[in-house]
Amino acid sequence: MARAIAEVQTPGRRRRSEGKQAAVLDAAQALFLAEGYEGTTVDAIAARAQVSKRTVYDHFGDKETIFLRVLQRVTDALVGTVRTAIDEELAPGRDLREALLGFGHRIVDRAFASSDYSAFHRLTSRQRPVPRLPAAVRDRPEQMLAERFAELAAQGALRASDPGVAARHFTALTIRSAQEATADRLDEGEAAGDGSPSAVAEQIIADGVDAFLRAYR
Repeated sequence: MARAIAEVQTPGRRRRSEGKQAAVLDAAQALFLAEGYEGTTVDAIAARAQVSKRTVYDHFGDKETIFLRVLQRVTDALVGTVRTAIDEELAPGRDLREALLGFGHRIVDRAFASSDYSAFHRLTSRQRPVPRLPAAVRDRPEQMLAERFAELAAQGALRASDPGVAARHFTALTIRSAQEATADRLDEGEAAGDGSPSAVAEQIIADGVDAFLRAYR
């Protein structure tokens, strides 16, 4: 009977458990962004999440696991944004240059413009090593782009014998360059205007798309 009652209560307990996990991850993300990986402790995470230290360990085990779960959450959001951008911008039959421009702007404006993503990008790029997700997980957004480039190549819209290389070239010429230039200008506190981060990113993406098309069309 006790077992049957416990099973009936499982959904409610699951919701409470999921709520605690979300609170821990929210707290951890805020602390990792503010204090860095080394400067954040499990005690601080528990205090900010308003749960016991034992609860944190029961759900996640250790700080490294928490950090990786936060990174996974950020990556999942990025993957969802990239998937939508690919489906809506790189649609079959659309003018290729227009499609690539739309895709580049969508990623820079909606994904990399996120303050959390930008901060975690910097955190994981620091010289001092921090835990990293497996390469297959980190590279999933670019892999999805490679898959769409393979479809475009099969349709004759692109000349890409290796869609993976093409995807890396496109990303380097457009999205990554725009992201780095935008971050640099924001760091320097430049005022908006013709030289604003958004205007700079727009020009970089346009130039990158044109360079990519000269090589691959």
